[in-house]
Amino acid sequence: MRRDTFLKSLAALAAAGALPLSARAAANLKMMIPANPGGGWDTTGRALGKAMTDAKVADTVTYDNKGGAAGALGLAQFVNGSKGDPNALMVMGSVMLGGIITGKPPVKLEQATPIARITTEYNVFVLPASSPLKTMKDVVDQLKKDPGSVKWGGGSRGSTEHIAAAMIAQKVGADPSKINYVAFRGGGEATAAILGGNVTVGGSGYSEFAEYIAAGKMRAIAVTSAQRLPGINVPTLKEQGIDVEIGNWRGVYGAPGLTPEQRKAVTDMVLAALKSSAWAEALKKNDWTPAVLSGDAFAKFVDDDFASLRAIMAKSGMI
Repeated sequence: MRRDTFLKSLAALAAAGALPLSARAAANLKMMIPANPGGGWDTTGRALGKAMTDAKVADTVTYDNKGGAAGALGLAQFVNGSKGDPNALMVMGSVMLGGIITGKPPVKLEQATPIARITTEYNVFVLPASSPLKTMKDVVDQLKKDPGSVKWGGGSRGSTEHIAAAMIAQKVGADPSKINYVAFRGGGEATAAILGGNVTVGGSGYSEFAEYIAAGKMRAIAVTSAQRLPGINVPTLKEQGIDVEIGNWRGVYGAPGLTPEQRKAVTDMVLAALKSSAWAEALKKNDWTPAVLSGDAFAKFVDDDFASLRAIMAKSGMI
């Protein structure tokens, strides 16, 4: 077979999706991160991008940070600007669902294409090192006296730490509609507010606060998991008599209007990246729990979690 004929045949097979991933031309991917630098979505998106290049399913990955409104601003930009683009991805998660419920953005998550859930991370609540409060019991006692006097700092309105704060108030007999929650657009802003003593309690994924906890600049007082996190000596809320458990899962969506073949190809690329050594290192470094779910099962999970979050937020007086 002549060389030019062979190359044309190879290109046709690649276009048809008949070649294995390793034989296809790697893509130049665009990763929408609907949050400011320094937070969980930013870390997740960049770790996934590195895993995709290391797994050789992408040649390059470029990143676009667009923070605000619990990811709704980034979602709108992604939905409106990437229709039919098989090389566009967006990091998202439970925080975005909460933001959609409370903010009612002009675009819908269903307009984009569900690809996969990739991790779950549990929140940790911390106090500034200089705080006169020392434990979750101290926080609860103050919350019962005056809910508004406890200033909770965390991600955007509707984030898992916001929902957890409302659930804590409800479980200890305080009015959840009166909690004083300060939303930040990115993890860096929240960290600065906690370190500066500008909030009473801070909440986020453990990995975002780990270095400050280790350095003694923050005091970890509770985690939102069912059991203590491996290697982390911080009591759960349940251990402290507060029946609250909530996880912060993260996933990835593709552009609106992908064909079934394009969706499968994108999903295969992501799943291949999740098997790479680079991704294994990211999981270990950030204390993320693998929670891989793809295809229609992931789409159903998102729908179910959306309904569950709406019910919790309504019961807690948040909507």
